[in-house]
Amino acid sequence: MSVRFQIVIDCREPRRLVQFWSSAIHYRPEPPPSGFPGWREYWRSLGVAEEDLRDVTTPESIDDPKGEGPRIWFHQLPDAKICKNRLHFDLRASGSHDLPLATRKDQVEAEVRRLVGLGATRLETLWEEGDNHYAVAMADPEGNEFDVN
Repeated sequence: MSVRFQIVIDCREPRRLVQFWSSAIHYRPEPPPSGFPGWREYWRSLGVAEEDLRDVTTPESIDDPKGEGPRIWFHQLPDAKICKNRLHFDLRASGSHDLPLATRKDQVEAEVRRLVGLGATRLETLWEEGDNHYAVAMADPEGNEFDVN
């Protein structure tokens, strides 16, 4: 039996990360469950107190429009990120390892430019002369690390 799972990312501003990550990995902001005009109405139906609803007018999660990948929920917490992630995403932009390294490097760099345009920060290039692997370490708008390879 397979197990469905979601990925939960603690953050300060869920809406900002919904916008960034949905564009970064070609997901979509998750629509409210069927029968509810918005997320506020859904959470209210579960008994969540009005004072706990903050400004729940936009999604705090994203999902794969094809239904293949896991749901990602951005869990709002008041704390800022203080240490390195113990888990991170690797975004594969380089294509097949059958491609020449120069081609894979160009594809990674094109994706890095796109992600910087969405609000990511380039941290470091993960490559040394003679390596047949090229990657770039990056951070999302709240400082969560991820790699593009």
